[in-house]
Amino acid sequence: MLADFHFIRPEWLIALPFVLLTAVLFARRRLGPGSWEFVVDPQLAPHVLSGSQANGIDSRWILLGVTGVLGILALAGPAWERIEQPVFRSEQALVVALDLSRSMDAQDVAPSRLLRARLKILDLLQRRASGQTALIVYSANAFTVTPLTTDSDTVAALVNSLGTDIMPSRGSYPLAAINKGRALLEQAGMGYGEVLLITDGGSTPATERAARDLRDAGYSLSVLGVGTTDGAPIPRATGGFVTDQMGQIAVARLEETSLRALATAGGGRYATLTSDNSDLDLLLSGETTSRSATDETQGTDRWREEGPWLLLLLLPLAAMSFRRGWAIVLLVFVLPLAQPAQASLWDDMWQTRNQQAQERLEEGDVLAAAELFDDGEWQAVSRYRGGEFAESAAKFAAKGDTRNLYNLGNAMAMQGEFESALDAYEQVLEMEPDNADAKYNRDLMDEMLQEQQSQQEGESQDSDQESGGESEESDGENESDQQNSDN
Repeated sequence: MLADFHFIRPEWLIALPFVLLTAVLFARRRLGPGSWEFVVDPQLAPHVLSGSQANGIDSRWILLGVTGVLGILALAGPAWERIEQPVFRSEQALVVALDLSRSMDAQDVAPSRLLRARLKILDLLQRRASGQTALIVYSANAFTVTPLTTDSDTVAALVNSLGTDIMPSRGSYPLAAINKGRALLEQAGMGYGEVLLITDGGSTPATERAARDLRDAGYSLSVLGVGTTDGAPIPRATGGFVTDQMGQIAVARLEETSLRALATAGGGRYATLTSDNSDLDLLLSGETTSRSATDETQGTDRWREEGPWLLLLLLPLAAMSFRRGWAIVLLVFVLPLAQPAQASLWDDMWQTRNQQAQERLEEGDVLAAAELFDDGEWQAVSRYRGGEFAESAAKFAAKGDTRNLYNLGNAMAMQGEFESALDAYEQVLEMEPDNADAKYNRDLMDEMLQEQQSQQEGESQDSDQESGGESEESDGENESDQQNSDN
């Protein structure tokens, strides 16, 4: 027990010397000229005066000193016993990075690597009943499809629209995906999280360095390999297969060895895509070797704070202090013990509302952060992370700069308002034509709208078929009338 003894908030102990010094100095202060010790004969003083009056020591300051020491010790939070808490890995943030390079069109796993990867992402989203999930795609560059959100349904709705043909450039650069995933985790204020790379290869020494940097930052990188080591040719959209520089058909193979090394460097796990969910079981079960997993486990072990028991010792001291108004002075030491979870007068004395809101945001209490933030943009960001997309969109729309317009597009897309999202991204591109994220999201929204239109046309054709016979008969009569008129 003694080996585990510590203070949860040891910074409060800094105040101990000041409290003790103040109490001692005032307690030993000689009483003023109007005191009885200057009137009573020195030989009689010990018999007619109290000890404090006779010795020139003010016991009230000793009382306050003891009270102050107990109050500071309580504030410091003495603890020596752990309270075990269950670990829920699904609560951590997860960034899914999907490779959309042309090799993902290979069909060594039926019907294709990309389709199987998309289905696996949907399975993953179903298994994550809680926690925040983000989706990014990459080829030569990485793009954010959805930032971290608890709305898995919206993420799932966007997965089926992902294809290799929507990427603006060719190549496979997982380094960009790792950096983009880390940026999303840091922007969200996540103390821990994981990037899941779904790819068939492309790892380089620079990529492994980025994975180690990700691990050192408190996160982890896991890899889901898609394909087979035997490989398969890459089909072209126009027919035939992709060829290499020698004119030979290029065969895309799963680079399992390098991807395993990449996962190890990132402190995560590696699994090859399977037809069942054994790959997800491997990726999501147990603890990774990353520092983030260690921190998560430690974070779930809370310490039982014993400081409140010291308050019981303050009760008799408080009873003794109800004399000559000294109880009011005693409150100076007692009041700081109140530490409500919500913003209070005590919090406002030491932190601005924005600082309090930032702490709430880092703790994951996004809605409380939204109420505390004075800045409208940060209120919008907090509500967006809390899934209140309509409220966040209204606040993003109040500002006309590119960042808020881009976020407005994201908020509208999360609500399924693809036309409004498209308009917002186009406004961003009018002001910043080289904004790659806005370009990608605009093209994605355009594709989503085309899919919606195709579905509506299909439904319209189905309804027309019910009256198809009557239409054909009418058309025949019109053609006959037209022929008669021509004759």
